[in-house]
Amino acid sequence: MALSNSSQPDFDYLFKLLMIGDSGVGKSSLLLSFTSDTFEDLSPTIGVDFKVKLVTLGGKKLKLAIWDTAGQERFRTLTSSYYRGAQGVILVYDVTRRDTFTNLADVWAKEIDLYSTNQDCIKMLVGNKVDKESERVVTKKEGIDFAREYGCLFLECSAKTRVNVEQCFEELVLKILDTPSLVAEGSAGGKKNIFKQKPPQTDAASASGCC
Repeated sequence: MALSNSSQPDFDYLFKLLMIGDSGVGKSSLLLSFTSDTFEDLSPTIGVDFKVKLVTLGGKKLKLAIWDTAGQERFRTLTSSYYRGAQGVILVYDVTRRDTFTNLADVWAKEIDLYSTNQDCIKMLVGNKVDKESERVVTKKEGIDFAREYGCLFLECSAKTRVNVEQCFEELVLKILDTPSLVAEGSAGGKKNIFKQKPPQTDAASASGCC
């Protein structure tokens, strides 16, 4: 069966979301929990992985391309390209591991400043593994304070029990939908090459996504 090249895609907007944070904080498990309603203890991501999820929010049909990056330093050679064109960034830490929280300021927030291609990019801070409450070392107030300082949305969740998992992504996307410059970027006509991750091909290519 031939694929239709009709100008009417099956979604209104295509948004790229990026998940960052230390290795082992549960980024891949959060993504899997959101996209397939299951939980697995996954081995560390090598390089980058992504999943696509179709959702309807705010009366719009959205296609979310969610990129799951490796937290380990040795896999982080293509960092700048991961950030290119992302409308949303999810910073994940583990509420039971203090170092994963302190690294948000020391490593990850600096990366966003360095590599994000959009000033209006929405950031969501996520404290994962609240199912291990007895092992918690990072308080909710610390998360709230960090989010306030760095201009992030904030939620705590558990990929394992699925508490707040959908809300993490939905609140982020609703905020993107509320930001005109990001909505313009995500319009279906202009995002044909989101999966190829190539740099913009001068003005001719950008003009082709118009009208």
